[in-house]
Amino acid sequence: MLEDLTTAASSPTAWPAAYPRGYAVVDVETTGLARDDRIISAAVYRLDARGEVEDHWYTVVNPERDPGPVWIHGLTSEVLEEAPLFRDVAEEFATRLEGRVLVAHNAVFDWQMIAREYARARSEAPVKQRLCTIALSKELGLPLPNHKLESLAAHFGVVQRRAHHALDDARVLAEAFRPSLRAAAASGVRLPLHECRPLTEWADRPRTGQQAGPAANRSTGWRPSRRRPACPYPNPGRYEPGKRLKQGMRVAFSGDTSVERELLEDRATEAGLHVATSLSRLTSLLVTNDPDSGTSKVVKARQYGTPVVDEAAFGQLLGNVEPASDD
Repeated sequence: MLEDLTTAASSPTAWPAAYPRGYAVVDVETTGLARDDRIISAAVYRLDARGEVEDHWYTVVNPERDPGPVWIHGLTSEVLEEAPLFRDVAEEFATRLEGRVLVAHNAVFDWQMIAREYARARSEAPVKQRLCTIALSKELGLPLPNHKLESLAAHFGVVQRRAHHALDDARVLAEAFRPSLRAAAASGVRLPLHECRPLTEWADRPRTGQQAGPAANRSTGWRPSRRRPACPYPNPGRYEPGKRLKQGMRVAFSGDTSVERELLEDRATEAGLHVATSLSRLTSLLVTNDPDSGTSKVVKARQYGTPVVDEAAFGQLLGNVEPASDD
């Protein structure tokens, strides 16, 4: 497979007409991983239809709060104090994204952080689709030991100079994406493109008992909470490993997810599943990325023998949910 991909990536080929006309390879560094965390730096490499670099752009951003894990990204409060606010760079950022597919490593995270920042600025990022290089590497069957950016870079011989620096991470990803794109084109691989839904509402509400200071500016919500409609299908019972999910199954979630929890629950609801807020003997499946944690749902799942899958496996299962029985 590796030989085939290398040959395909370097061989001239008729370019698939359905492929996008341009890409924006993006990396953002943030104050953390939660929905109320902020962007502190961003970089964009614009690529043409065949993955050639057109230009690049980088900015630091004042998050109006504590910068988070400085030991990872290296951006201190002193460095960020004089940086522009996101709303001051939003227009320039948008010109780099407009009309292009957003490409990132674990793209759903970068997209969510960007979408939230635009929502706070009462605007929308001009992005309609995203492409995750993790998903693309899986489509190509790359023999990677894991899904880290450094592993993808090493596979294509790309040298990382400053890990967790947005500009260098975007450069590395752009250089690794180019041969991936060419290999996909040569092999006729359908690109794993996903719709980007911009956020249209944002409310800044201080947490109960929150103290004044930089952290007081943290946002706690990104869209109004709402009741989901009742699942119209009967519960067919527990999920059986190796088989398909079936409409009406009760699904519970526990712990952190790379996809925004509410969006993941929306996808499950749209597929005809019943999203449960607690775990009982009637729960068909528990989704968690940390099955060894001691959360109440994980503990109950062990007690009841409830099947457990991680987020990635659940995402695959969602793509082929069995319709509910007519009887």
